[in-house]
Amino acid sequence: MSKSADAGHFFQTTDALATSERKAAKAKNKHGDPIKLPSKLLAVHVDHANDGAVYVAEAAGDVKKINLDTKEAKRISSTQTASAPLICLATSSQTGCLYAGCWDKNIHVLPLPTSESQKQETTTPAITRLTGHTDFVKCLLTTSLQGQPILISGGADATLIVWDLTTSQPLHKLKGGHVKAVQDLAIDPLSLEETAGEEPSFTLFTASSSPEIRRWYISRSTAYELPESLDSPIRAHDTSVYKLRFDSDGDLWTASADKTAKHLVRSRGWEVDTSLPHPDFVRDVVVHEEAGLVATACRDEEVRVWDAAGSEGEVVVTYSGHFEEVTGLGLVDGGRGVVSVSIDGTVRKWSLERKGIAAFLEEVQREKNGDGPVESGKEKEGMLTAEEEAELAELMDDDD
Repeated sequence: MSKSADAGHFFQTTDALATSERKAAKAKNKHGDPIKLPSKLLAVHVDHANDGAVYVAEAAGDVKKINLDTKEAKRISSTQTASAPLICLATSSQTGCLYAGCWDKNIHVLPLPTSESQKQETTTPAITRLTGHTDFVKCLLTTSLQGQPILISGGADATLIVWDLTTSQPLHKLKGGHVKAVQDLAIDPLSLEETAGEEPSFTLFTASSSPEIRRWYISRSTAYELPESLDSPIRAHDTSVYKLRFDSDGDLWTASADKTAKHLVRSRGWEVDTSLPHPDFVRDVVVHEEAGLVATACRDEEVRVWDAAGSEGEVVVTYSGHFEEVTGLGLVDGGRGVVSVSIDGTVRKWSLERKGIAAFLEEVQREKNGDGPVESGKEKEGMLTAEEEAELAELMDDDD
């Protein structure tokens, strides 16, 4: 055991002290151009009207809107939203509201900043919360059916609730499929095509703290678990599935506590064709299809960017900057960047462009060499670019 006069070190092992010291040193880094907030960040949601801004859910019970360019952090409610941690977010352009799932079992309803003309078009009821779950609200998703806004929530009570946002009342409560906490929700994009004469509906995929991914039929009049899901739920992981993301082909990307992110192919019965191994739980996954890249958030504090080709994938870059668990990701700037949030209370932004990735790797190499970080957007005085170095080497060869 180490000895210390610091009361904060009492009863801590040598390993615990070493971890604290490592995190304290790492906290000083400026990678990802961090925006520091006063509380742990448990979720991030990209502003659909402006993907240069995001909403973040704080453990202190607040929601803030972050402008990634100006770094301005603005609370979207004049008072504290909740007295318990907020852990998931969703927004609806139809109601002009943000919905925040909370440990207090409620879904808190906050008006989004809008212009006067937009306010007149919303159908927001005068309510501040939706109450229906008997345990933590873990995930939220907004959409519409027959032109009317709905919200779907999943809780630690293993229950799904479909809410009619025009009345703030539940349309359906679904229980029995999952036996543990519902962790995420995703609408199958290929189920959204309407058929003449049939009631509009969609297929909802749900993930939980057990390995199974389940599928549900959802319409305004009825909702139930699909027979194929009851008979054969999708089981691609060994334990909890934290995140579901569909790509444009209708295939599925997943993130799991079994330390993998996986790609499941619809045409092969949701067979796994790509598995991305991690050293710890994978909390989130996002896909930048145009660049052929996948970004993952891991409990080991890192954000990894992968080349999606191949069954095992290949790490293009590991973005190291957070000094606590990374809890969420969101694509921003039209897919050119990914924003991450963490228990460390910082919002960080990383490039998904080859030029930006190369610049990060160069900066890390400089720091390893003891040269220190380069000011944002600038090169050290006298430092050559890669092209200039190649040109100089070619000239030197010619002189020989």
